[in-house]
This record gives sequence, structure tokens and C-alpha cells, in this order.
Amino acid sequence: MIEAIISSKTRIKLLLKFFLNSSTTAYLRSLESEFGDSSNAIRVELNRLEKAGMLTSKLIGNKKIFQANTNHPLFNELHNILLKHVGLDSIIENVINRLGDIEQVLVTGDFSRGIDSSIIDLIFIGDIDRGYLLNLISKAEDIINRKIRYLIYNNEEFDDLDKSMFEPDPLLLWSKT
Repeated sequence: MIEAIISSKTRIKLLLKFFLNSSTTAYLRSLESEFGDSSNAIRVELNRLEKAGMLTSKLIGNKKIFQANTNHPLFNELHNILLKHVGLDSIIENVINRLGDIEQVLVTGDFSRGIDSSIIDLIFIGDIDRGYLLNLISKAEDIINRKIRYLIYNNEEFDDLDKSMFEPDPLLLWSKT
């Protein structure tokens, strides 16, 4: 879908990297090894996005570290478009809003790192009917053409959980409050 609007595959990868998780930071060589693209193609796109004000950068040692500019007027719109591209909006619409007593839903794994993947990792926190969740997840997978892996915790279990096992920190996808 997004490929019809944005022709540069490298730009799409960069947008996913920085705009799904706005706290993600990266530098040119790390992106080169992660994407498997040439450093020149990545550099050109980074410079375009920075010039447009969509990315900010800072020098740390000899590395130029990039991050999404959350103050850019189009940040929220781009973030929402990418959520739709990935299918997270469908998960909210078709799963979360129908489940009942959910406190939070978090995204972990590749998407929390800003990496596009065929698998979406989710953590559901609350009192959840597991059978009904399995049915809803199966339907959502058909809609978004991605697999969904999930963990379910009640509030007490999640509060007692060692959060350091999640690297990086999970992204809040949905919250009751």
C-alpha cells in the first residue's frame, strides 16, 4: 500500500524505523547493516528527511545519530499512516475494542525497534477471555496478512514482571486510561 505512494524502499524502511517508535535512534553504519542497503542510498534519504525537518540529528563522537522529530507538524499523521500500513490500527479495531476488560496493549519485538516484520508481538494486560482472543487474533491476521504472537498478563503478574527482558522498552499501543 505505502509502496504506491513512496517509491523509495529505503525511505519506507527509514520511516518505519523512526516513526513507529519515536524514541528509536540510529546512525548510518548501523542502518546499513540492518537494512542491507548501500550506505549512499541510506545517506541520501537520511539527508532528505533531516532537511525536511522530519529527523533530528546529533553528533556523538564521530557518529551522527538520527531520531524522529516528534515536533514536526506531520509526525502524528505519518505515525498513523505507518500504523495502518503495518496493520496495528486493525488490531485495535478488530481485537482490542472487542475484548472487554483490557488495561493496556504493548508492542514488543521488531516493531518496537522500528523494524518491519511479518510477525507482530503484543502483550495484553488485563482480564481476557483467551478463547475469544484467539478467535479475534485469527481474524485480524487474515485482514493484515501478518502473524500475531501475544502474551497475556493480569495486572498483578505484569507489575511483578522483570521489564528488563524487553529490549527495547515495549511501545504502548493502547491504554484504558
